[in-house]
Amino acid sequence: MGEKAIPIFPCRSIQSTWDFYRALGFEQTTWQTRPNPYLAVRRGDVELQFFGWKKHDPAASMNMCYITTTEVDALYEAFRGGLREALGRVPTRGLPRLSALRDMSYGVRQFLLSDPDGLQLRIGQAISDDTRHAPIPEEKVARAFHMAALLGESKGDHLAASRILDRLLRSGEALSPSERLKALVLRADAAAHLEEWPLVRALVAEARAIGPADSSELADDLGRLADLEAAVPVDGPASSTGDAR
Repeated sequence: MGEKAIPIFPCRSIQSTWDFYRALGFEQTTWQTRPNPYLAVRRGDVELQFFGWKKHDPAASMNMCYITTTEVDALYEAFRGGLREALGRVPTRGLPRLSALRDMSYGVRQFLLSDPDGLQLRIGQAISDDTRHAPIPEEKVARAFHMAALLGESKGDHLAASRILDRLLRSGEALSPSERLKALVLRADAAAHLEEWPLVRALVAEARAIGPADSSELADDLGRLADLEAAVPVDGPASSTGDAR
């Protein structure tokens, strides 16, 4: 006997939802407009279903689904490319949005994808047999990176993440080029969420001026830097013009 679970989520429009998932490479398996709007999509072994509900509030959505994969890097690049083609950029804030791809402290390499209705897909690949949370690092720089990423992505507290990174960048700590680039990218990511566009531009420019010794170790950060650079509005509103450092 075999069982299979397929989650069903609310959406405001099955057409808009289908447009989004089609851009990610999903195929449509069910389409119903009456008596009740209903959509089912599939990509490989991943199946999602949606029911239309005009009163759904994406900002209040707590819906999540975890997807495991054996090719998280390839899937991330496929989604990233699909969103860039459909939207003209990779959305880094608001809805929809795509997070950075990162190695987590609990032995998983993952990224987060939120759709236009606030459904968050957590997509990860195990990179260790030990999936317990590692202790918070004691070393100052590693601890700052850990806490900033945790507060920003998991908690959505981008202001708190900004403060941690500002303290690190102002501290006079002897950061290697790789560490400084990582700090600047994390800070630019937080600034983008806070719509501090002049600051994002300044942080991106400073990060671009750094020549890391081994860019292969910073592939995730450099990819995120490119997405943040493309996400800055040409004439974006200025919520802050302060110095991050």
